[in-house]
Parts: sequence; structure tokens; C-alpha cells
Amino acid sequence: MSDIAPVVEIVEAEAKALGFDVVRVILFGKDDDRTLQIMAERPETRQLTIDDCAALSRGVSARLDALEEAGKDPIEGAYRLEVSSPGIDRPLTRLKDFADWSGHEARVTFAEAIEGGRKQVKAVLAGVDGSTVLLDDPKSGRVVTAFSNVASAKLVLTDALISATVPLSTEGADEIVTQEQED
Repeated sequence: MSDIAPVVEIVEAEAKALGFDVVRVILFGKDDDRTLQIMAERPETRQLTIDDCAALSRGVSARLDALEEAGKDPIEGAYRLEVSSPGIDRPLTRLKDFADWSGHEARVTFAEAIEGGRKQVKAVLAGVDGSTVLLDDPKSGRVVTAFSNVASAKLVLTDALISATVPLSTEGADEIVTQEQED
């Protein structure tokens, strides 16, 4: 698999120029069935519109195409480019994500087992302390681990998370129903 560090640099530069933060850049799949997945967000809304995704995709594509034409393609072979917002049940890839989404549930997988031998927990994010992640696990209480020990983490889709995530636009929605209207 290709080293994507040069690609990450390109993505971060294009995202920054557009006023976006990069959430994740990964290359997955194999042979000619690979996908370069880019997740980004506007810092003020934590979302991207379709137009934002298109702008970032065009900018990254142009830079990668120019490198390929110059014989310096950072990704050898075929791949698909996928640009998106991280979505509601987003991956938590940066230390600040654990602070920003404090109070919400997440599924966290660890590189090295935590106390009790567990490699995964479903817990409430309790913030950060320096470079340490704090989690409140209903089974075992407070879990404290270095951010570097987090192999992967993703918010769990809950009613509280849905309520906390307001869409940028409701254009195209047939009807918006609030919790109060359902009761």
C-alpha cells in the first residue's frame, strides 16, 4: 500500500485553503479496487455541504492529477476519490474530538488492552486531560488511556447525539419533526 503522508499534506493544504478541517484521510482496499476517503468539516458547523465536498474534491483531484502528469504520482494505480462530511456517528480521530464530543457515547478500540484486559469499550466521552482520553464506562467506571493507545473511535448514534447535531440545511426535507411533536 502507498505511503499516503504526501497525500495527507495535499488534502490538508486544500482543506485549509477552503476553510475546512480534515477529520480523516485513509486509503483502503487493494489492487485496482482502492478508495481514497477524505472526511472534512467546517470548524464552525462540524459539517460540509455537497458543494463543499465538490470543491474539496476538485482541488485535491487537480493537485493529484498535476503530480501524476509530472511523474510524481503519490498513489500508484487506480483508486476512487471519496470526499464527505464525517456524519453524525463520526469517527473520532483527533484528541480535540474527545473533548468536543464530551457527554456523548462512543465505541473505542485500543491498540493495547486497558486495565481488565479489554480492547474495546462503549463509554461516555468525559473529555481529555493533556494527551489522555477520559471515558466513563458503565461497566467499569472511569477509563483513562493515552490518546496514542486509541486505535479507533466512533460516536454511537443516540437520540442525544441526533438532538445535538443540527443540519446545515433542511432543503429537500418533506417535513421536520421535533421530539416535542412526537410526544
